Amino acid sequence: MSTTHPALRRAGLGTLLAAAAVLAAAGAASAHVTVHPESYAKGATDGVLSFRVPNEEDTASTTKVQVFLPTDHPVLGVLVHPQDGWTAKVTTTKLKTPVTTDDGTIGEAVSEITWTGGKIGAGQYEDFDVAFGQLPDDAAQLAFKTLQTYSDGKTVRWIEEAEAGADEPEDPAPVLKLTAAADDGDSTSDAASKSADGASGADGTKSGTVQVTAADAGDSTARGLGVAGLVVGGLGLAAAGFAVVRTRSARS
Repeated sequence: MSTTHPALRRAGLGTLLAAAAVLAAAGAASAHVTVHPESYAKGATDGVLSFRVPNEEDTASTTKVQVFLPTDHPVLGVLVHPQDGWTAKVTTTKLKTPVTTDDGTIGEAVSEITWTGGKIGAGQYEDFDVAFGQLPDDAAQLAFKTLQTYSDGKTVRWIEEAEAGADEPEDPAPVLKLTAAADDGDSTSDAASKSADGASGADGTKSGTVQVTAADAGDSTARGLGVAGLVVGGLGLAAAGFAVVRTRSARS
């Protein structure tokens, strides 16, 4: 038995280290600023966007959050929800190309919202809610570049945009997908729903393919990591069993 224990310990240690690596990867993949819901219909009206900001530092708190709204495809009628402990500063910018709406021509739009005065501690997150009057109908997605400043002076720049077919960048900007407007005119329905068989795609053609949102992709990633952890655990147990058999064979 004295020769078996070291083999079991080595196999068990390898399993624990591999499983820890899988869990660490899962945590790293989800710890960035995101926008919710992850999609809306193009031209949606009277909705709410929630920017979720997690604190990634163990020894510092998040004390400032800056969200930059695109002005080439502006979000109209922006209103900031009061946030306990935080003060919001809203900056507007004159649009290069005014937007014509049912209420007239809009020449300015919000380009930046900065929250200060509050604190997000280690292991915590905060949701910053922003209401809008209308989303653009001429874009496939909107990137909201964000700066997150910590109490120790460190600033994380969530500004990178993923290229088509490429892996997610290290510091991705929150991205809102804009889908084809719903046929029933309910433009505020969030795109967590999927198109059924025969539903029209963005180009107006019929498609039997189910539209998968970013939320589905995130769920698939989490499930994949969970399965990977189980596989790693199984391999570790198999290695331990092999070590036991080999040791007993050597002794016999």
